[in-house]
Amino acid sequence: MAAAAAAAAAGSGTPREEEGPGGEAVAPPPQAPTGAPGARLSRLPLARVKALVKADPDVTLAGQEAIFILARAAELFVETIAKDAYCCAQQGKRKTLQRRDLDNAIEAVDEFAFLEGTLD
Repeated sequence: MAAAAAAAAAGSGTPREEEGPGGEAVAPPPQAPTGAPGARLSRLPLARVKALVKADPDVTLAGQEAIFILARAAELFVETIAKDAYCCAQQGKRKTLQRRDLDNAIEAVDEFAFLEGTLD
């Protein structure tokens, strides 16, 4: 019965949430455009990302594909650090992220070492 419901939901074309390793709901990954109006691959406004890239005096040209890749990388970075910070909040038996949760995530994960001291 559950398999039939899952198959029906998969074929309906509507995005559905999946369960993550901790039992929390995880949004499905972005999908390729289907021709439907409003279909987006990036959650960040590409015009804003392009403006940030152009603000760098060392950048003379930036293609649309490069802007998209930078926007997607920024989304994944924010998602990753937010999840790690949320784990720190859960260890403190809280649901609300606080600055100290970000600090703890930065200290705990080696990949975030480049951020140490940036929130001071």
